[in-house]
Amino acid sequence: MGIVVQKFGGTSVADSERIRVVADRVVETKKRGNDVVVVVSAMGKSTDNLVDLAFQVCDQPAPRELDMLLTAGERVSIALLCMAVIDRGVNATSFTGSQAGILTDAIHGKAKILEINAYRVREALEEGKVPVIAGFQGVSTTKDVTTLGRGGSDTSAVAMAAALGASVCEIYTDVDGVYTADPRRVPSARKLSQVSHEEMLEMAAAGAGVLQVRSVEVARNYGVPVSVRSSFVDVPGTWIVKEEEIMERAIVSGVAHDVSEAKMTVRRVPDRPGVAAIIFRSLADAAVNVDMIVQNVSLDGYTDVSFTLPKTDLPVAHAVLNKICKRIDAAGYDTNENIAKISIVGAGMKTHPGVAADMFTQLAEVGVNIDMISTSTIRLSCVIAVDQLDTALQAIHDHFELEKLPKISARADT
Repeated sequence: MGIVVQKFGGTSVADSERIRVVADRVVETKKRGNDVVVVVSAMGKSTDNLVDLAFQVCDQPAPRELDMLLTAGERVSIALLCMAVIDRGVNATSFTGSQAGILTDAIHGKAKILEINAYRVREALEEGKVPVIAGFQGVSTTKDVTTLGRGGSDTSAVAMAAALGASVCEIYTDVDGVYTADPRRVPSARKLSQVSHEEMLEMAAAGAGVLQVRSVEVARNYGVPVSVRSSFVDVPGTWIVKEEEIMERAIVSGVAHDVSEAKMTVRRVPDRPGVAAIIFRSLADAAVNVDMIVQNVSLDGYTDVSFTLPKTDLPVAHAVLNKICKRIDAAGYDTNENIAKISIVGAGMKTHPGVAADMFTQLAEVGVNIDMISTSTIRLSCVIAVDQLDTALQAIHDHFELEKLPKISARADT
């Protein structure tokens, strides 16, 4: 059969018992005749614990040294998993991101993969071994250890699957698939049997925490079929496939939310050409990831500019705006961390008018005020107050009857 890439997240390898369960699954897949490549995250909360430790010794850890520290977590899990697989009679060998040939840019903390030179992984496969690769990490063009950001093991796995021409990339996690909404907040949410790359990309960008956004981009760009499955129960998961492989397209496939962002507003910005460029170029140069942007109507030659960004980028953004406000003669800026982004996603939105009106009407009927709006071809996002999130999610999920989406399956899980 073909090459199967299996990725196991931190909860899947949280302790020795779970590592043994993962080893059983890997060996079973290998014995079915597949060439198996495994990508593993750090055990449980190891990465969080290492971050906490770093901030215990200094207020602002040096990015290069923080990456060096954090990559230690995956080294532990790959070695332990290899030991467990070998103990079951199947030869395995571990690789760090660098040893696996994952080359990245030099931006510490959120490096991007530039290319994968997987010759050592291919050699291991040719020798009948199971390569076990440390996710979340690589080596930069300047030969420094780098990390890919939160959820980076997803990207490691999908990129490796693309480099090896794998038949599938299986993402094993603590949920059993992609749901129409977060079932912890919307009890009526149901699991989707399949989602297009485009829909999953929008869901991930909108806050659905199942997959890292960049992993979905790689899957789409290289046509990698992805199966999201549970590490703990043996049930069918969700297939993420090309749009043309989906037989029917729901108007709305899911509603996602994100509470990890904050809103910043630069007040009384002089309304003249080039000012917005100065603001956002300065933020981009500082590697601040801006999401939604709204500029108010000009009044007396001044305007307000609002944007959302990850809360983790706030310290850097504060430093940038303190300088920029003086440079452009703005009145200052405000920060609001008590926001949530709620988004509906669906390929059917391309051809069905009135979806935005329906969403806005439902939010109004339950008393939810909209602060910002952003759209794409198959996504509509609104920023609202975080304390109104659950009300908004349930109202939208109920209105679009997402719990009644038809069960369509174009393929079986491997």
